[in-house]
Amino acid sequence: MKPWHHFLAHGVSVCLFAAAGLAQAASSPYIEDMTSPELQARVTAGSTTVLIPIGGTEQNGPHMVLGKHNVRARVLAGQIAQGLGNAVVAPVIAYVPEGSITPPVAHMRFTGTISLPDAVFEAMLEATARSFKQHGFRDLVFLGDHGGYQKSEERVAAKLNKEWAQDPSCRVLALTDYYRVTQTAYVADLKKRGFSEAEIGTHAGLADTALTLAIDPKLVRTEALAQAGATGAHNGVHGDPRRATADLGQIGVHHIVESSLTAIRAAQRAR
Repeated sequence: MKPWHHFLAHGVSVCLFAAAGLAQAASSPYIEDMTSPELQARVTAGSTTVLIPIGGTEQNGPHMVLGKHNVRARVLAGQIAQGLGNAVVAPVIAYVPEGSITPPVAHMRFTGTISLPDAVFEAMLEATARSFKQHGFRDLVFLGDHGGYQKSEERVAAKLNKEWAQDPSCRVLALTDYYRVTQTAYVADLKKRGFSEAEIGTHAGLADTALTLAIDPKLVRTEALAQAGATGAHNGVHGDPRRATADLGQIGVHHIVESSLTAIRAAQRAR
């Protein structure tokens, strides 16, 4: 027989592991980190806002990974959820419209890009929202990191809000401020620091790359920045990322989080 203190130590270890699991579930905003009863407990306790991050799988030049949007959307949604205090974060939607597949256009000309028809994407958003309504969430927030499907978010939100107009229990918000600020206030701040519009760019340029560096430097291949600086349709870069830094990206992070918090709180007050 094993000595009694062995069983005591084993019991203590089990309790510690269980406590660690509960602590992780209590502190993480991501529903993927929770069990179903743990999530239900959060909803019952008042966490009735769910952020639905939308990314995309697309080429990002020779220097950034295909999943850039997915990582950014997840991390930033987590920061926004923590700021709200009553929100959780759904799994990232990684499959989005990227243009014609056959013949390939735009990002689809580059290996690894995945594209959905608009109707399929919007049906996925709608089903996702209906699922969360069924589980008792009151505020459903589409949070898109990519510019190409902002109108789709708005169409789905408008459709569901019209359908649920007589049901005050749930509303959908297409959080266009999340993306819009990266094209306005963030760009304006970079220009104030002496960067040109051509360098800031519209895709995989300085602004886009800096924001990615601020989220996770491992997403950027710094050794390929010189190659990426040769901007043009041939390499998928529109801008010049060579002077991008994480510090510059933090400016964008601040704008995204703060503008998103403001918009969500305003929508909740309006209800």
